[in-house]
Amino acid sequence: MKDGAPTLAVDGRGLSVAVIAASWHDQVMDGLLDGARRGLADAGVTDVVEVRVPGTFELSVACARLAERYDALVALGVVIRGGTPHFEYVCQAATSGITDVSVRTGTPIGFGVLTCDTDEQALDRAGLPGSSEDKGHEAATAAVATVVALRQVGSEGPVAVVRD
Repeated sequence: MKDGAPTLAVDGRGLSVAVIAASWHDQVMDGLLDGARRGLADAGVTDVVEVRVPGTFELSVACARLAERYDALVALGVVIRGGTPHFEYVCQAATSGITDVSVRTGTPIGFGVLTCDTDEQALDRAGLPGSSEDKGHEAATAAVATVVALRQVGSEGPVAVVRD
């Protein structure tokens, strides 16, 4: 865990969560998926569906299709910088698309998309043995924690406090 990262312990029992994962970079994606599974298990979430899509670009459309059916989603992918502008286009499209789905539907989406310069950076964040970070676990925990936080304020949203 990086300095400043919150320690989240949440009770997600009774929630339904879909994990949508890209298929590129098998080793990194296996680590991210395992981390998400651990994060959901740690939170007590047992109603979990996993959906694999070809790449990170396709995460947005899968999230859009599943957002109304689940309490939360976890989007997992990895994009490694190369020698073309492809990196910027895919990263921007995934980030904007996933954000749009979450805001439009009100469904929390844990953002577990790694945007790295090198394979080594991705492996270090994938939650594998020897990795310094576990972004799959973090994304799953963040999604569940957001559902719990929003339920605490209820469907009417937070009450505004007006001070004279």
